[in-house]
Amino acid sequence: MESVSNMTEIMTGLKYIAVGIAMIPLGAVGAGIANVFSTLIQEVSRNPGAKTTLFTYALIGFALTEATALYVLVVAFIMLFA
Repeated sequence: MESVSNMTEIMTGLKYIAVGIAMIPLGAVGAGIANVFSTLIQEVSRNPGAKTTLFTYALIGFALTEATALYVLVVAFIMLFA
């Protein structure tokens, strides 16, 4: 009976490790969002007349990058609670 309990604890620990590894792409998402908005600031400073168009593109880029983070979060929750 004790080996079954140990196996359950090992599987729970491995599940937590897998969820931690699944969170690694969130660092890249943060860097991607920073890149989107730093590029927006650079381009608006070069061409202030294109602010509205560039801001629209920046919001689209932000939304797509943030969607990646949400997918990672959903996969992590599925692994954690399934």
